[in-house]
Amino acid sequence: MTNKHQEFMTQLIKAVFQSKGVTDRSLRISIESAVAPGGDQLDTNDSPIPEALRPYLNKVSRFAYKVTDHDIESLKAQGYSEEAIFELTVSAAVGAGLGRLNQGLAALNGGQATLNGGG
Repeated sequence: MTNKHQEFMTQLIKAVFQSKGVTDRSLRISIESAVAPGGDQLDTNDSPIPEALRPYLNKVSRFAYKVTDHDIESLKAQGYSEEAIFELTVSAAVGAGLGRLNQGLAALNGGQATLNGGG
């Protein structure tokens, strides 16, 4: 990856996982780790991610095209604000994307990934 692209990725990671938001940074970082390919924290009992969020985050990270207004309304009904839902959605999407990118880079670089996410 060129330095230009690395710089953009670093800025993205910082904005999504390290900046201040309405959701806790540690939750956003946990989401990133859980949804990355090979991550299994969404399916474990000791996950720091609230159980109510897990089906939605799984859908965002694996089947984003299936997310519906009903999914969003369900989270709102559970007390999540639109801002929180946005941050959680972006964390899952970026986490899944970074995980896939790292898998591709590792394949190209003989098994060594070159990008780190928020964690």
